[in-house]
Amino acid sequence: MRSAALFIAAGALLSACAVGPDYKRPEVEAPQEWRIDYPEAAEVANTRWWEQFGDPALNELIEIALLENLDLQAAAARVDQFLGALTTTRSQFFPQIGYSGEASRNRASQVGPTPLAPGTNTNYSLYQANLNASWQLDLWGRVRRQSEAVQAQVFASEQGRRGVILSVVTSVATNYIALRALDRQLEIARITAQNYADTKQLFQLRFQGGVVSEVELAQVESQYQTALAAIPSIEQQIAAQENLISVLLGRNPGEIPRGKSIYELVPPAVPAGLPSELLERRPDVLQAEQNLVAVNANIGVAKSLYFPNISLTGFLGSVSTATGDFLTGPSRTWAVAAGLAGPIFTFGAISGQVRTAEAAQQEAMFFYRSTILNAFRETNDALVGSVKKAEEAEAQVRRVKALRDYARLARLRFDNGVTSYIDVLYAESQLFDGELTAVNTQSERYAQLINVYKAMGGGWIDANDPMAAQKKDDK
Repeated sequence: MRSAALFIAAGALLSACAVGPDYKRPEVEAPQEWRIDYPEAAEVANTRWWEQFGDPALNELIEIALLENLDLQAAAARVDQFLGALTTTRSQFFPQIGYSGEASRNRASQVGPTPLAPGTNTNYSLYQANLNASWQLDLWGRVRRQSEAVQAQVFASEQGRRGVILSVVTSVATNYIALRALDRQLEIARITAQNYADTKQLFQLRFQGGVVSEVELAQVESQYQTALAAIPSIEQQIAAQENLISVLLGRNPGEIPRGKSIYELVPPAVPAGLPSELLERRPDVLQAEQNLVAVNANIGVAKSLYFPNISLTGFLGSVSTATGDFLTGPSRTWAVAAGLAGPIFTFGAISGQVRTAEAAQQEAMFFYRSTILNAFRETNDALVGSVKKAEEAEAQVRRVKALRDYARLARLRFDNGVTSYIDVLYAESQLFDGELTAVNTQSERYAQLINVYKAMGGGWIDANDPMAAQKKDDK
């Protein structure tokens, strides 16, 4: 027993070491600043930014999505899978204790290798019960590296879930704004069609009175049908947009409640922050790093195969052919053993696994660097886009104002007989297209602002995590 104790103590001391490289974060060259300079507003990135739009309907839709989105629930289930795997892996640090029992009725051979004495009963019962234990000593850190890898996978899956939260919230907001833009475009198409219908009726009366020609009447009819054709197309897009939002809410396709119109929405403030901060809050960057930690630990797992496995086993039990003797002193049985097993010639089996693990680490490192570069690109694109789309939206508003004046003056010139109706037709067609384009540009402007929050990540993801809220309630 003293030798066994010393052996276990030595094993515990050696288990503090682990083969394979320890993880070190790769050096990343981050840009000093973004291409667009904003006033300091870093705290905005950690707030419920969608509430800045001032639309209660949008707020309610996002709350529903955070609770009922199926992708988010699937991501939470993936986290639980890795937590279960972590518990299983860590169990190898401790002795595995079990039990067994058996009761059987047997008949011995009368002509076997050990002859039975004459008159011996060949039929007998056998009762067995054992309490067994086994422990594989982690001298070379194999289990510790496995635990490190699975722990990193847990963290990676958690960051993946945070990424789903980010995607769900921004997708609901973007698609809701696109829906409100389509609603406004439908209003414009219906108003325009009604105005053309009034013009058509007036021209029919003028044609009957011989004031206008059949050509001009046909031009008005064409203009009217163009506006009518736009209505079902926009209605189809609205239905598709509602169906998409319904899926994001985890529901069957259906109508979506509306709040403020697109021009009543208040654009949220643009968050600010240093490029280096992106590495600490972007879920995809953090997930890529944790995946790198996991494959780095797997190198140690593979290298540990070069070293012997040392295990301790033992059992304590009782074996008897009679129930009266079962579990008594004479029926007691026990055994203690130490095992050693290791490789000698594997003909590349282990070196191949080590090479595979090292190559996987290199792949994960390059993917991590690529993810960071893509994060910087997306953030710069979103910041530049938010500025340029705002400028474009303002220009489109001024263009619509000018087109309204153009259409009004063209019709005035036509009524005074100065020009033909073709000028009016062209001006009003330009106005119709301009109004639709202006609404679409406004929607894209808001989408770019949402992309800034999506690209920068932020503390708002954790603050609105449904699982975090559930954990607080459980406490």
